[in-house]
Amino acid sequence: MRRLGVLAVCLALASPALAQGNAQSLASIRAELGALATALEGLRAELIGGGGAGLVAAGGVGALARMDAIEAALVRLTAQSEALENRINRVVADGTNRLGDLEFRLCELEPGCDISKVGATPLLGGGAVAANGGGASGAGVTGSAPALAMSEQADFDRAKAALDAGEYARAAELFAVFNTTYTGGPLTADAQFYRGQALQAAGDVAGAARAWLEGFAGAPDGPRAPESLLMLGRALADLQQVPEACAMLTEVGLRFPGAAAATEAGAMMRTLNCQ
Repeated sequence: MRRLGVLAVCLALASPALAQGNAQSLASIRAELGALATALEGLRAELIGGGGAGLVAAGGVGALARMDAIEAALVRLTAQSEALENRINRVVADGTNRLGDLEFRLCELEPGCDISKVGATPLLGGGAVAANGGGASGAGVTGSAPALAMSEQADFDRAKAALDAGEYARAAELFAVFNTTYTGGPLTADAQFYRGQALQAAGDVAGAARAWLEGFAGAPDGPRAPESLLMLGRALADLQQVPEACAMLTEVGLRFPGAAAATEAGAMMRTLNCQ
């Protein structure tokens, strides 16, 4: 039967799709696997309902054996997709918890920082936030980039102008207000990065480290992520938190091997004698 061949081809295409997270989500892959399983059951019922003549036309008992093999492969692929989803959820939860713990440490180093007011850590990869030190249930689904809100670009430019003019304290405040006003907007990562620069220039290294940490946690795969992680590592080194600095700098190379920030991170690791 031609349908049996088509089903086998679809199954063959489904397997490599498990490794193509950018093209398809795990949810869509599992939905496809479920559809294939349903199609297989329908084909089996049609084959058996056709009687002996239908079975012979499909290739004899070998056709049923091939269907059994396809069904077994579907079961394996479904199990693999579930295991992969669980693994991703654990990685996201662990990474989010680590960032939350680091934010608490930075708050302890920052003069006047109230630990009780440290907010929830943004879930790595987007989605809902997770309480600092607590687990995350899974990665959120990111959509298309949001459009700029009214006055968003003007407010951003005002803060950036203050930074360029050397008004570091004012720039840090303006960027903080910007991030509160336009949380999750398309300029948020840039605003957090520049806020870190402003705080560092104003002498608040711990505050700068927190800004870069928050910027990276909010968009761990965004265009500012390599620089934010690099600057976070540098700030931690300035704060004499060398083991944590080395860990962050190592992450730059692992996550962004082709970025210029990775080269800088490698040089800094050699200076710090990171193991």
